[in-house]
Amino acid sequence: MPQQYIQPLADIFKVLGDPTRLRILHALMEGELCVRDIADQIQMGQSAVSHQLRILRNARLVQFRRDGKVVYYSLADNHVFTLLAVGLEHVAE
Repeated sequence: MPQQYIQPLADIFKVLGDPTRLRILHALMEGELCVRDIADQIQMGQSAVSHQLRILRNARLVQFRRDGKVVYYSLADNHVFTLLAVGLEHVAE
């Protein structure tokens, strides 16, 4: 593995090491959701979810779009989906 990729990859795994963020990402595997729907689904407050989404956004694991005052989040790309799916498959064995 080229040296230049080691720290960025470690940073991604660090972000993925938080159970709350994994619950958010798991919810987003089903498709795009607004903050309120994510909060309801994982049974957390909207401000706490927003804080975690900011971390996921900074790590480029999620993306967002605005529709008026509502912000919708989704997984950043298929790589994130695959990373989560393979991880889930691994732990389920």
